[in-house]
Amino acid sequence: VQSVLMAHIAIVGGGVSGLSAALVLSRRGHRITLIERDNTPMPASADEAFAWDRRGAPQVRHSHAFLARLVNLLRNEYPDVLQRLLDEGAFPLRFADGIPPTITDYEPEPGDDELTLLACRRTTYEWVLRDITTQEGNVTIRTGNGVVGFTTADQQQTDHQPRITGVRLDDGSTVAADIVVTAGGRRSNVPEWLTSIGAQPVAEEVEDTGIVYFSRWYKLKPGHEYPPRNGPIGGDLGYLKYGVFVGDNGTFSVTLATPTDDDHLRKSLSDPDVFDACAQALVVTQVWLDGRAEPIVPDVHVMAGLLNRWREYVPNGEPVALGFHAVGDALVCTNPLYGRGCSTAFWAADLLGDAIDAEPDDAHRQAVAYDAAIRAEILPWYRSTVMQDAEARRVADALLAGEDPDADTTDPRTFIRAVLRDGLLPAIRTDMVVLRAFLRSMNLITDPESLMNDANVSSRIFAIWQDRDNRPPEPVLGPASRSELLELLPGAA
Repeated sequence: VQSVLMAHIAIVGGGVSGLSAALVLSRRGHRITLIERDNTPMPASADEAFAWDRRGAPQVRHSHAFLARLVNLLRNEYPDVLQRLLDEGAFPLRFADGIPPTITDYEPEPGDDELTLLACRRTTYEWVLRDITTQEGNVTIRTGNGVVGFTTADQQQTDHQPRITGVRLDDGSTVAADIVVTAGGRRSNVPEWLTSIGAQPVAEEVEDTGIVYFSRWYKLKPGHEYPPRNGPIGGDLGYLKYGVFVGDNGTFSVTLATPTDDDHLRKSLSDPDVFDACAQALVVTQVWLDGRAEPIVPDVHVMAGLLNRWREYVPNGEPVALGFHAVGDALVCTNPLYGRGCSTAFWAADLLGDAIDAEPDDAHRQAVAYDAAIRAEILPWYRSTVMQDAEARRVADALLAGEDPDADTTDPRTFIRAVLRDGLLPAIRTDMVVLRAFLRSMNLITDPESLMNDANVSSRIFAIWQDRDNRPPEPVLGPASRSELLELLPGAA
């Protein structure tokens, strides 16, 4: 296999995943050709970027989170990118600034600075990445043509393991490359491209998230400020999930998510008046819509067909093709409500850079090394999300049918749900140790099993759960039932 040290790398897709890969790999000395189907002018400001015509990425104007895992990567390895984001109006959301008032014993500890998120719109983040990547001397960005397949080496292939040598574009031209990285998102046709060149079929695990989600963006009026952050600004009522996502330059979004099967509620929430009325009926979100802000655009953005998916490009340690890697949603995607997409995309790009550095001359070992890193670091989050979504679907289905999801007390899921509801949730409002552990997990700093595998943390959660009958009822977060909510929404009952 030809040496790929200081390789020419073709990257398919110029969204967040592709730009992350282009930045990471160019800074490691490789020559990059990034190919993006959309051919739209670069915006001149963060606010103009919000109106960016990104048809290839319809999710850009939905809510996004920029978790501490990403912020730490930028701060430690790409400080100029983080600084540029701050210069353009993004700002840090520090751990110490969001502690619930019910926790009164906070003392700073080493590692608290690792729990910093970034308040930023997805459009601002992508715009900054594109501008910085464009200025890298070893990056060429080609826009206006889409990729329709791979090119391969002429030599005889064995074991259905073709050697990819570049990509074919929709205008009939080709781009040769030592390595091809696909970052075409969740709708990517990569499996079909691979089988068309003789690779074995790509196995997929696919699980429906069970939700449809709705986002609306707002901007603070002159002289107004964000509400104080005093704990998590999101939650789950069983029949409805909700969250607030703080953006740059005085913006924020509210996201509401309904079960896929709730046709009535999902149709109602696409109406801006109904959406706002729903947000104002929830304790966490109502303070954000108390008159301090106004919508940026009149519409509610809706997104459906949301899947958790893992693609096996290196099954049993054997790559389906050589000279090829995938990043972002083209490899693994999870429920967007958890806000992990932008963070795991950059994380995966960084892991890919490590694998190419470690195995520059052996395409087989390079693919295996990257696959091993993804399985160890990112795949556990896919597994965890699938389990969480399955339980959420069970609860939502029961509530929609007018049944009690906790009626079967012999079901282990009933016990787990009770511990989370009456143990974990109260603990993150009252116990600093649990709050830290919870946020480190939510921000991808520790693995998804760490919260309950830590004996000190789990014992605190169980102690609070066991004391559930000796404390006041938990605060009401919204209407107790779906029917009560519908009665509050104009024209939705």
